[in-house]
Amino acid sequence: MPFVEFAAAGFRLPDGRALLDGLSLAVEEGETLAVIGRSGSGKTTALKLVNALLMPSTGEVRVAGRATTAWDAIRLRRRTGYVIQEVGLFPHLTVARNVGLVPELEGWPAERIAARVEELLALVGLPAAEFAPRYPHELSGGQRQRVGVARALAADPPLLLLDEPFGALDPITRAELQREFRALQARLRKTAIFVTHDMREAALVGDRIAVVAGGRLRAVATGDGLRASGDPEVRALMDA
Repeated sequence: MPFVEFAAAGFRLPDGRALLDGLSLAVEEGETLAVIGRSGSGKTTALKLVNALLMPSTGEVRVAGRATTAWDAIRLRRRTGYVIQEVGLFPHLTVARNVGLVPELEGWPAERIAARVEELLALVGLPAAEFAPRYPHELSGGQRQRVGVARALAADPPLLLLDEPFGALDPITRAELQREFRALQARLRKTAIFVTHDMREAALVGDRIAVVAGGRLRAVATGDGLRASGDPEVRALMDA
């Protein structure tokens, strides 16, 4: 059974312009689906439909078999981990407090939060003894993104949404984090939707790749499957 499903989902602005049109797509439990497209293609709009930041104008989006319109929005978002390009760490909180914030909001006891923070920082290669007391401004860009990944996993959500998470990093750090994310997913097997504009990144992190253009799904396949596609938008992204 798909964990996330778009059923002819669309989203229109008040002026009638369609940002997403008739998207039908299933993401299986434990799968990483990379969604690739140019700026304005509709890929970020699709993510916002999953966590109910936007509601579909047409069709339906389902998470764990339930329409997003039927979910309590706060409960849905707390079952979802987010990693974004700007990271969004709270500058006045330590690394430990940033990572432990959602478990704290969920009412976890302090001892459990501390153990979870230590576990996750170790998982992303930032030993807690060294990094837990630091503040975001004391970290490199790559370290901040690793903290962002740890924070997304803190309350053990079944679903991860990643929107160009490594796009602002230098090429070497970006390549390192792509490989680390792939290894992490091989271990954790979260259901993940990873938005990118880079076909090489999509092929590295995704079990399958969905190509979106003009608010419509143009193709969904493995990297090898896309290489055989004759769709001009797919070819343009492959050749970029």
